[in-house]
Amino acid sequence: MKIICAILCAGLSFPAAAAGSQIGERLMWTDAATAAPDIHVGFRGTFTLDSDARVDLRLSGASWYVVWIDGEYFTEGPDRYTAAYPEYQLRSVDLKKGKHTIAVQLQYEGVVTRILHPIQPFLYLEAAVGGKELPIDWRCQRLAGYSSQVRRINPQLGWIEWLDTRALQKDWQQPAYDDSSWGKPVFVERAIGEFAASKIAPVKSLKIEPKLIASGELAEVFGYPGDNPGASFFLRDLSPERYPGQGVWRRYDLGRVRLARPDLVLDLPAGAVVEIASSEFLSDGRVAPWITLSAGDSYNMYRFIARGGEQRFFPLIPHGGRFVEVHVIAPKDSVRFVDESFVERGYYDRADGCFSSADDLLNTIWNTGIETYKACSEDALIDNPTRERGQWLGDVGIVGMEIGAVGFSDIGIVRRGLVQSAQCANPEGLVAGLCPGGESYMASYALQWVPACLNYWRLTGDRTVLDELFAAAEKNVAAFDPYLTDQGITNDCPYWNFIDWGYVANDGGSDMALNLHYMIAVQTMTRWAAELGLEDREAYYREKAAKFSGILDRYYAQYGYDWDKIGYHRTVLGMKAGLIPQQYRLAAVAFIKKHILNCFPNNPDAPRLSDPAANNPQLITPYFSHYAFPILFENGETDFVLDQYRKCWGWALGEGRTTWVEVFDTRWTHCHQWAGAPTWQLSRYALGLNPRFDRAVNSFDLTLHVGSLDRASGKIPLPSGAVVGVDWTLKDGTVYYTVTAPDEAVEIFTGQGKKKVQVKANTSRTLELPAVSSR
Repeated sequence: MKIICAILCAGLSFPAAAAGSQIGERLMWTDAATAAPDIHVGFRGTFTLDSDARVDLRLSGASWYVVWIDGEYFTEGPDRYTAAYPEYQLRSVDLKKGKHTIAVQLQYEGVVTRILHPIQPFLYLEAAVGGKELPIDWRCQRLAGYSSQVRRINPQLGWIEWLDTRALQKDWQQPAYDDSSWGKPVFVERAIGEFAASKIAPVKSLKIEPKLIASGELAEVFGYPGDNPGASFFLRDLSPERYPGQGVWRRYDLGRVRLARPDLVLDLPAGAVVEIASSEFLSDGRVAPWITLSAGDSYNMYRFIARGGEQRFFPLIPHGGRFVEVHVIAPKDSVRFVDESFVERGYYDRADGCFSSADDLLNTIWNTGIETYKACSEDALIDNPTRERGQWLGDVGIVGMEIGAVGFSDIGIVRRGLVQSAQCANPEGLVAGLCPGGESYMASYALQWVPACLNYWRLTGDRTVLDELFAAAEKNVAAFDPYLTDQGITNDCPYWNFIDWGYVANDGGSDMALNLHYMIAVQTMTRWAAELGLEDREAYYREKAAKFSGILDRYYAQYGYDWDKIGYHRTVLGMKAGLIPQQYRLAAVAFIKKHILNCFPNNPDAPRLSDPAANNPQLITPYFSHYAFPILFENGETDFVLDQYRKCWGWALGEGRTTWVEVFDTRWTHCHQWAGAPTWQLSRYALGLNPRFDRAVNSFDLTLHVGSLDRASGKIPLPSGAVVGVDWTLKDGTVYYTVTAPDEAVEIFTGQGKKKVQVKANTSRTLELPAVSSR
C-alpha cells in the first residue's frame, strides 16, 4: 500500500479567521440532529491549486477518522483529548498543480472508551497554502453497508466493523467518484472548549509483512453469524473431516503484539464472508477473538461481505494482537489472496538508544523492553494495545517515561500524558490516574504524578512543565487534606489505592504504602517550590514532610524494623523515601532479596498471580521492580539484579514471547510496557549515564555498576535527537570507560557528583575507574 507521508509542520500559519476559539465555529456534520452511536459518515472535499504547493492541514474530530488524499491513505486521528481541552492535528503534504480530493471517513462511536468520551460528532478540516486558506467544496453522506452496534470490541473500546461492502458506495475515496448526489455539511455547535494544536509528532503508519504460519480449509459448526461472532469464529473446524469444506483460512504471525490492521487484497465471489480476528497469543494453536481481563464480553475481530472480484480489505480501526487469522467463507477454488500485508499504528519506528553486553540474554531483555514500549505507543503511551489502549499514569509517568528516555529522543507523549492528567483532575483537584477517556481517580497514581513531573524535567531539561503544572500539583496534594490524621492518610480516602498487583495492605486504619507515596510526593513538592523560588510554599511542604516523617518513623519503630512484619512494598518504598535509618538498611536489603527469591518465578511452588484478585504477600511483579531494583543496585547487589533479569524476565520470554507479559503469569495480557524496567535500569546502571538535565543541558551523573560484567556498550539519546556513545571494558581491576559525544558537548559528574568531566563535541574521552566502586 502506498502511504503518503504526513509530517508535523511546526510554524504553520493559518488565516486569523480560523484561529483560536473560531475553530469551534467551523465544525461540520451531516446535520444538526442528535447522532446515534456507531454510524459511519464520509466527507469529500475538493480544491484546486494554481501551482505546485505544500498544503498545510489542521484537522480534528469527535471520534475516530481516517483521511485519504487523492485516493491514497494520508493520516488518521484524532489525537485523544478531553472535551474541555480539544486538540487539532497539524499535517502537511506536497501536491501538484490542479484539482485534488480529500476524503474522510469518521465513525461516531457514541460510547465512552479509554480514548475519548462521547462528544456529538463533528469533523474539522482546514487547508492553507502559505497562510492563505484554500476554499474547499465539501460534500458528505452516511456510508451504507455498516451494521450498527452489532458488538463492542470490549467494554473499553468501540464497535467492531460489520460491513457488507456490496452496499458501500464503491471507490468513494477516489477523485473520480461522482458525489453530486451527496449533501452539503452544516456547521454544528459542540460542548467543547477552545482548540489548541496537538504537541506530539504524527503517529506513524508502518507497513508490516506478516509471516504465514498455517492455512487450510474450514467448515462452519456454530449457529447464525450474529448469535455469538466470537464463538462462531473460534469453533470453526479448521481441518474438516466430518463436514465438507466451506471456505479457507490463513494464520499469520506479526512478530510481536502490535496495534495494527490488515491490508489485504483478495479476489472473491460476491457474497463471500471475510472474518479477521487477532490475539496476543495462540490458544491451543488457534487465534481466539476474545480479550482477557476485559471485564465484559469482547470481540477482537472484523466481518466483511465481499462485493465480488478483486477487492481491498483495509479496516478503519486497528486492533491489538500478534497472531491473526483470516477466514473466508466461499468455495476454496474461488478464493485468491492477491496481497497480504498489515499496517501498524505506532508513535515510534526504530530506537535511538541501544545496549549490548557479552550476555545475549541481557541484550534480548533490553530490546524486548523497547519493542514492548513501541507496541504500547500511539497518540499516547498506553498500557496495552489490545485490551484497552488506556493512558494510565502508571504506564506513562512511572516506568514508561524511563524506558522511553533510554530508547528515544522524543518522549513528548509522556509530557502530554502528564498534562492531560492535570486537565482531567476531579473537582477536588486530584489528577486523573487514567484519562482522557473513562477517567479513573487513584490515590496512589495521583501522588506518583508529582515526582513524575520533576522526573520528566530531569530526563529532558524541559523546565516549562514545572511552571505549567505547579498549580495543579498543589491542588492534587491538597485533595488528601480531608483524610490526614495523626496516623497518616486514613483508609476512608475514597480513591483507588493501587500499590501493586497482588499487594496486601498492612493492618490498621492507614495504608502505609500509600503514606510512603504521599511522603515522596511532599518531598518532591518541597524541591518543586524551591526551584520556582516560592519560599513560603517550600516551607509549607518541608513542614508537611517533617510531620509525615514522624508518622512513618513511628510505624517502622512499632514493628522494631522487623521487615518480615513490615513487608516487601513498605520496605522498598521506605528505602526510596530515605526513611530507613542507616543501621537497618543492610537488613532491609537482605529482606528484599529474600522476599524476591521466595516468589514465583524464582520459587516455582510459590503462589501465582492468576488474576487481579489473587492478592498474596508472597508475590513479586515486573512493575514493582521499577522501585526495588534501583535500591539493590545502589546497595551493591548488581549481580543479584542481573540474575533476576535472567531468571524472571528470561522466564517471561518463554514459549517464543517477544513482548512482556503484564505480570509473572501468562493469563494476563502479553504486551505491557510497565514490565520493562530492566531496559531503563540496564542503560542507567550497566551503561552508567544517568541524565541530570535538570542541572544543565547534556549533564549526566555516572552511576556505573558493573557487577560481574566485563564489558558493555550502547547509546543514550539526547532530547535534541543526537546520541551519546558509551563503551567500557573491565581489565585488571580497572574499568576503561569511553564516552563519545555527538556534535554537542557532554558533562559527566563522577564520585557522587564531586568531580565534573567534560567531553567536547565530536570527541571521545576515556575515564579509568576502579571496578570495586562500580560493583
